[in-house]
Amino acid sequence: MNEIGPPATDRLKAAELQTAHRSAVPIDLVIFAVRVLEFLTVMAAGILALNFWSDRIFSGDTPVYGRSMLAGALIFALVAEIMGAYDVDCHFSMRKSWERVLGSWLVTGLFLVTIGFLLKVSEEFSRGWAISWFIAAGVMLAGTRALMTLWIRRLKGQGVFNSRVAIYGASAQGQKLANYIRGNSKLTISLVGFFDDRRDGRVPVLVDDLPVFGTTDDLVAMIRDDLIDQVIVALPWSAEARIQQVVQKLALTPVRIRLAPDLANFAFAARPLVLLGDMPVITLFERPISGTDAIVKRAEDLILTVGILLFIWPILLLAALAVKLDSPGPVFFRQPREGFNNQRFDVLKFRSMTHDECQTDTIEQATRGDKRVTRVGRFIRATSIDELPQLLNVLKGDMSLVGPRPHAPSTKAAGRPFHEVVQTYAARHKVKPGITGWAQACGWRGETDTEEKLVKRLEHDLYYIENWSVTFDLYILVRTAFAVIFPKNAF
Repeated sequence: MNEIGPPATDRLKAAELQTAHRSAVPIDLVIFAVRVLEFLTVMAAGILALNFWSDRIFSGDTPVYGRSMLAGALIFALVAEIMGAYDVDCHFSMRKSWERVLGSWLVTGLFLVTIGFLLKVSEEFSRGWAISWFIAAGVMLAGTRALMTLWIRRLKGQGVFNSRVAIYGASAQGQKLANYIRGNSKLTISLVGFFDDRRDGRVPVLVDDLPVFGTTDDLVAMIRDDLIDQVIVALPWSAEARIQQVVQKLALTPVRIRLAPDLANFAFAARPLVLLGDMPVITLFERPISGTDAIVKRAEDLILTVGILLFIWPILLLAALAVKLDSPGPVFFRQPREGFNNQRFDVLKFRSMTHDECQTDTIEQATRGDKRVTRVGRFIRATSIDELPQLLNVLKGDMSLVGPRPHAPSTKAAGRPFHEVVQTYAARHKVKPGITGWAQACGWRGETDTEEKLVKRLEHDLYYIENWSVTFDLYILVRTAFAVIFPKNAF
């Protein structure tokens, strides 16, 4: 690693050559152009539909249709803004663009229909025109956004939107910041290089092919020469006095100045930043399915569970009778499991093993051809009927219809307790356990005789926790129904 060699003036000349290109088009201006274009697209689609149906629309009603189109375009612009259709990252992703733009137009259409119904004016408009406008605008908006996205991507690839950024601090923190910026394709940044006041041989001439230009004075000089748009100070937060000295000098210049995360914070770069009063803090983990979501999920559980019980009560009655007649012992089997927040509860199942072989403490998972399983037990386990009494656990609040399956504390994978195989195993207890789950719907059910099977289950459980929604729950329930009809790994 070479020390700083050439004088600062030589490096400044090199910097001037390297940073001669200046962003000519702010990305906000281009996004504003997209807003205007899509507004006009909605209007144009309405006019095309009006011309198509002109023979059935009285010419005197044209101003009314024009006002309706203007209102629709304005409402679409507002809804699209709210739904994030004009966020910067959206303009670099075709999928996101189409999802948000078409979703905004769908909401706009529903809103217009509702307003027309409430105001009792819907009968005054041609239904053919309204449907044609809705379809034409959707197609035209999708095409317009596709072309604009491709154009914006091309401009970004040419560096048109990139601001010229210098990093103050060439130590490990600055190097990590530079690597992060270069590895993030969504950023509109061109790195100019590093600056550092240290002159004791600890600073190299190049850091990952980026030059180290000079001191704070050299940085200020380059800013005065209009060669830098933004400075990111990458110094350890513990060096408070040094940070203040640098910021005081840079505060006199007309560029954006930012403070980079401390070195340890790069491990949590993907976590959201929120304000605690006026102080920014990083949210490392949120409590999943909390607040309104928890109320919605509980209502979902109660409504669906009551509906299912009303539909399947004859199956429950027949299963209970079959268990009782097949072998001596109780109909139900209670077993301790770990649930939400690692709290113990008794899970309720139809007894599928001989009474003297049922285990409640040291659990040995059932295997294929297990002699402990009764004749009726084999059938109700293969069809998952033995799990149906857990609907009562759902009503009680210990479980949910959908969630990570609850395991007994002593259950093992390849001879090792679950929590020893995967250190993050307890993360699945952030939510209530479920009768079925994403892992089970994807086929990861039955005996966990290998560590790989446990890891796969955990991966699916954590994915569910992070991506929960009511529609996701309904999708899992539908897939579970198919899995029951065509069972695998159930014995």
